[in-house]
Amino acid sequence: MEQIKKELVEKKSFDINDLVKIVRVLRSETGCPWDKVQTHESIKKDLLEETYEVMEAIDCKSPEMMQEELGDVLLQVVFHTVLESEQGHFELGDVTSDVCRKLIVRHPHVFGDVNVEGVDDVLRNWDSIKMDTKGQETFTDTLKSVPKNFPALMRAQKLGKRAAKSGLDFENEYDAFEGLKSEVAETEAVLADKQKAAQELGDLMFSCVNVARKLGLDAEELLSQANEKFLDRFEKVESSVTADEKSMTELSAQELDEYWRRAKNV
Repeated sequence: MEQIKKELVEKKSFDINDLVKIVRVLRSETGCPWDKVQTHESIKKDLLEETYEVMEAIDCKSPEMMQEELGDVLLQVVFHTVLESEQGHFELGDVTSDVCRKLIVRHPHVFGDVNVEGVDDVLRNWDSIKMDTKGQETFTDTLKSVPKNFPALMRAQKLGKRAAKSGLDFENEYDAFEGLKSEVAETEAVLADKQKAAQELGDLMFSCVNVARKLGLDAEELLSQANEKFLDRFEKVESSVTADEKSMTELSAQELDEYWRRAKNV
């Protein structure tokens, strides 16, 4: 292990195999106390966080930031793989072999003799091949395969999209919006009952996702944008209140609402 450490320290550039070696060194008897005690469960959220940081880099249109964050995601992939290799389950080569094989099988129009007219044909073939290779026999099977630990909006949109392939869907965005209005009315009718309101609010949010999906929009991104809009307006409200030498906590709801209205029009 000491010789491997020495070789790694002296290297000027690295490849994926070097990353595996570094993680193994960190997990070794003479490695890092923190790395040695990690498990899949203890670091699983790190993978999600690093993925979101890649998304942030993409939104920032920063190649430098993206290069760094993709490396952090790759580290998570390697770390989880090393944990499994320590148990004799699989190696990094098995992981790359699986994904390479999957790409070849799911692109018969590139690696085989299947003809396609365009993107729609490609997607239909992909779904059909995926169902076959995963042993999914019904549309319900495809819905159940959507991970439960997806962000709720993302999972709702994925469920709606897969359900639509069975024919169970709204005709268009207007029909979806009618469904949304119906859920608003049902929610309003039970606001006095917290338990019933909770159920109806869930249906209402799912309906919002349906409208976004029919419009070809991503519900998760829409809520993220709304979050940023709220933050920006809140900052304007507080700045205005402070400029008037007042305190937000001392103002009435009506007074704060007036500040909010002004912030919306800025």
